[in-house]
Amino acid sequence: MSAILPVVLAGGSGTRLWPLSRECHPKQFSALAGDRSPMQETLLRLAPLENALMPCIVCNERHRFLAAEQCRRIGRPWSAIILEPAARSTAPAAGLAACRALAKGEDPILLVLPSDAHIEQPDRLRDAIAAGLGQALAGHLLTFGVRPAAPEIGYGYIRTGETLDGAVLRVAEFVEKPGRAAAERYLASGQFLWNSGIFLFQASVYADALARHAPAVLEGCRAAVAAGAEDSDFFRPGRQFLGCPDISIDYGVMEKTDAAAVLPLDAGWSDLGSWPALHAVAALDGDGNALSGDVIAMDTANSLVHAQSRLVATLGVRGLIVAETADAVLVASSNKARKVKDLVARLKALSRSEHQAHRRKQRPWGCCETVASGPSCRVSRISIKPGGRTSLQMHRHRWQHWVVVHGTASVTWGESQLTLHENQSARIPPGERHRLGNLGEAPLELIEVQVGAQP
Repeated sequence: MSAILPVVLAGGSGTRLWPLSRECHPKQFSALAGDRSPMQETLLRLAPLENALMPCIVCNERHRFLAAEQCRRIGRPWSAIILEPAARSTAPAAGLAACRALAKGEDPILLVLPSDAHIEQPDRLRDAIAAGLGQALAGHLLTFGVRPAAPEIGYGYIRTGETLDGAVLRVAEFVEKPGRAAAERYLASGQFLWNSGIFLFQASVYADALARHAPAVLEGCRAAVAAGAEDSDFFRPGRQFLGCPDISIDYGVMEKTDAAAVLPLDAGWSDLGSWPALHAVAALDGDGNALSGDVIAMDTANSLVHAQSRLVATLGVRGLIVAETADAVLVASSNKARKVKDLVARLKALSRSEHQAHRRKQRPWGCCETVASGPSCRVSRISIKPGGRTSLQMHRHRWQHWVVVHGTASVTWGESQLTLHENQSARIPPGERHRLGNLGEAPLELIEVQVGAQP
């Protein structure tokens, strides 16, 4: 039997979970409903899957170190981290994984799944995958449909057809996100399932389907893989990938093929696509509140309050979403929270930066947090992991001032090497190449002050 290659799609932006989710640090890499991120939970629930290869992760190039660090923190290896030069939706993302496997002379069963879903009962997901393998090996393009629990208007639907084998059904129709009345009809009919975005098919079968229904995707992916290169922990496809149309597996293939099949999934699935969806899967107090961080909630009910950097207190409120980060606070009615993406679009239209990145940014060597900034200065807290070091840099118009708060720093300054201890400092003038490293066995903590033109 062909091996299963899990293909974890980690390229989403998660705009409806702003301000926690940002372009540079989207929701799949953030702890939402516990101590681990959705991507980490996805990787861990795949670990016991029988006959499975190490997972392949497809993500945006800008998130490469985030993805690798997520795996390292839970001790999960990977077969490849494929870096998309730009987002092109799920059909090209899966196409990269299929073409790369086929180019290596392999033809695994691809288990394509999002990195940001919540599954309450992962054993049932693994059982469903095992139940669908026969149809995938028989040439079907299998998706998993979730039995609807409510007339949800935020999900796509699948109308089921006749039985193919066991619990596997033919797909009769894909339906976009419906209105309330239509969703109620779908629920009452018993013929519709929520579209989970999880797929199971053989790499060669998917490539053939792309050739028939989305040839531009296959052409772009094949060319990008052929021109691609291994880069340390990553695989960088060629720029030919940019020629792929921006299209989902559903639109590009599943709605057009006569080989589409669906297997009902009852595993406590949620796409965690909005604050209300996160509220629905979170642990609740006696008043129906989901509280995380430093929160005091008095006379508060049916609300989600997320505090990331300071105390958040609520008093006398019902049905609210309150999400606090170091640089932004969202307060929304629960029944309007699905429109947060419109608020993010407004931020972009106003040329603001809060939709792009948090003040605290993860780096392969540690992290950097902006404390204060202005037109010609920036103050940051820097933490460097033991043995870590920053890239070699040079700034033409900026002075760099470093003060060691804790640990021992190695400073490269032009042709010189310095060692700094606690309460010692260095000043790097413009035009000098420089680098920081950690010589100790504990994190190196510094304060950095930049003076001069900021990028």
